Amino acid sequence: MLEIAEFISPEPTPVWKLAQQAGVNLAVGGLPFNSLQANERVCDLAPLSRMKDTYESNGFELRVIEARPPLNNAKRGLPGGEEEIDVVCELITNMGKLGIPVWCYEWMTDFNWVRTTMDTPSRGGSVVTSFNVDDVPDSITSNPPISEEKLWETLEHFLKRVVPVAEKAGVKLSMHPDDPPITPIKGVSRIMRTVPNYQRLVETVPSDMNTITMCQGNFTLMTNDLPAAIRGFGKKISFVHFRDVRGVPTRFEETWHDAGKTDMLACMQAYRDIGFDGVLRPDHVPTVEGDSNANAGYSAFGRLYAIGYIRGLMEAVYEGQTK
Repeated sequence: MLEIAEFISPEPTPVWKLAQQAGVNLAVGGLPFNSLQANERVCDLAPLSRMKDTYESNGFELRVIEARPPLNNAKRGLPGGEEEIDVVCELITNMGKLGIPVWCYEWMTDFNWVRTTMDTPSRGGSVVTSFNVDDVPDSITSNPPISEEKLWETLEHFLKRVVPVAEKAGVKLSMHPDDPPITPIKGVSRIMRTVPNYQRLVETVPSDMNTITMCQGNFTLMTNDLPAAIRGFGKKISFVHFRDVRGVPTRFEETWHDAGKTDMLACMQAYRDIGFDGVLRPDHVPTVEGDSNANAGYSAFGRLYAIGYIRGLMEAVYEGQTK
């Protein structure tokens, strides 16, 4: 059955204690960018091993790495892209050696997730992030436009190089959706933005290691029946971001986990029905009274509510099987 994890940064933060106080000891981790020693790279076995040891010595089991070394040249098909893919291959190989089973990556070019307001008022004076396509600044990228066709070309090349490495290592490649799932944004196309495109992804290089991150906040903007999408992808789902939004792809806001557009209980039932046995983590929580909005969407206190809400859904769906 599924288990609850939390994003735990490689360097200690208050979430390290709060997560365990809430009964969560499974970590979705980063990469050791800030602790490299002389001549080390982020994909090397030694810094990854030290990072894993740090998690374990603080009571966390590392289940997913959700951070990426630079990949923009690979995504755009530019010089240096092959070397970036080489680093990914070494990362996946060493994750396999360390028994870290899932790598969450994405194919968003030039910029990652985009929000245009970081403090939209929400329930009881809390604040959330929001997006309005009309407010995206021209300065978001200085690169030339890129087509969807080019991104599919570079993604196929990436998968053909990396999937065999992942199969040998026993590490699942878990594709995160475009956030927001619209195209283009200031001339930059996005391809991981529809349910059919995700089907194309898993069919491009068929493999048990070519899987998806079911980020509910994005997928619920792609479909009016998220539980059906979960059932449709089934075993191709290797990792879950449990969150919700209100609105449409071009204009939406994050919500409390119990206040969005999605039937979250039906989603939990769908994960049970497909036999999902990976980890699920809360994502993009509101910033609440007494907490800082410096890292909007990832404040500490809002996660406690999310963890409790998710655990309640699990107990209802799994009828007391939860730990």
